[in-house]
Amino acid sequence: MQVKYWDIVNMNVLRQTNRIASVVLLSLALLPHLATARSDAPAPEAKKESVPVDELRTFAEVFGRIKRDYVEQVDDKTLLEYAIRGMLSNLDPHSSYLNAEDYADIKAGTSGKFGGLGIEVGLENGFVKVISPIDDTPAQRAGIKAGDLIVRLDEKPVKGMDLSEAVKIMRGEPGTSITLTLIREKEEKPIKLTVKRDIINVVSVKSRILEPGLGYIRISNFQSRTAQDMHKALIKLKDENKGNLKGLILDLRNNPGGILNSAVEVSDAYITSGKIVYTEGKAVGSKQSYLAKPDDVLHGAPMVVLVNEGSASASEIVAGALQDHKRAVIMGRGTFGKGSVQSVIPVTKDEAVKLTTSRYFTPSGRSIQAEGIVPDIELQRVEVKQSAEPLFGVKEADLSKHLENGNGTKQEKKADKPSKEEPALVLSDYQLYEALNLLKGLTLLKEATPKG
Repeated sequence: MQVKYWDIVNMNVLRQTNRIASVVLLSLALLPHLATARSDAPAPEAKKESVPVDELRTFAEVFGRIKRDYVEQVDDKTLLEYAIRGMLSNLDPHSSYLNAEDYADIKAGTSGKFGGLGIEVGLENGFVKVISPIDDTPAQRAGIKAGDLIVRLDEKPVKGMDLSEAVKIMRGEPGTSITLTLIREKEEKPIKLTVKRDIINVVSVKSRILEPGLGYIRISNFQSRTAQDMHKALIKLKDENKGNLKGLILDLRNNPGGILNSAVEVSDAYITSGKIVYTEGKAVGSKQSYLAKPDDVLHGAPMVVLVNEGSASASEIVAGALQDHKRAVIMGRGTFGKGSVQSVIPVTKDEAVKLTTSRYFTPSGRSIQAEGIVPDIELQRVEVKQSAEPLFGVKEADLSKHLENGNGTKQEKKADKPSKEEPALVLSDYQLYEALNLLKGLTLLKEATPKG
């Protein structure tokens, strides 16, 4: 048999790649046994899945070809990392490989402190899409909006980058700047914004009294301590009001989500029974149902929840649960539509994979994946401007020789005086102003309803 020169030169490479294929085949063959060993309960007999021997041989062959023929030297660890990244990134937009730096960043992000611009992003058609800017961050102050597509980072095109690479470029030393080129809906030309990086300290919960008896809580994302911070905020609002609240606005606009358990705890604060959310998937433990405990921190007081296209994931869980239980009126714009759950699974001490492991469903069985939560009352994007022309009107009391009303005393106005910030609220946040008006109506209706 004639042996080709190519075969002689590459014999060692082929031996190496065959060893890799053997290791992969052995690992796959052992997976069913490992899964059974890790389960506490007796596992049902699983279907025997054939090992893709031919495809793994192809993988080993490609690996060998790259080692032999690629123009530059690439070490084995890097090549295998590329393979893992490619395998995960092609599953869905939210699954990814986390190297040591990525893993540290994601742990810092859920604890509430990290460096960068302050935006939650995803990939769409090869570009970086802004899911939402985070409150009080350089990105928000620079004017970045939910739905913006980032097409250039400084002068480097985003097309062709994976998400982790783009995020790595956007992060950097505090005080340094980066220029983002954005495409925005209804804007004819790309927008260039220069943003100065900073340490991002995310304050998850903010609160204030809008009017006597009417509170406002803003949740910007769901961290490990969000539910506890929300309970503290409610206690503070009640103290400021010198009694229980008559109503509450929960603002989840531009909330990109976060930790599932945190969203469940926030929902549970207002729901007294039944399901909050349930998840379904293939993995052991991915089918779970979360139930409410019998307490309501507002004692049935009316609620309005504000959402928009930047409300995603965990914030959609809260909105969906409160909507299905008819515990709150959902107001604003349709949400982002991320109805999947990601698990961060460590594979070594410093590395992990973020893998989509299940879909979640609202209490009534709705999957909002790629559809989102439809508000009960939809608000259009409007810009309110103050008129320079004075208002003019005539009432009966302004007419000369008008009759007195005959009561003998002037009728006192029963309605609460508007807060000092209400006129400014109309101009600065019209959606919040509309939510406040709705909440007033709900509280008046509750007060007028006979108690049985």
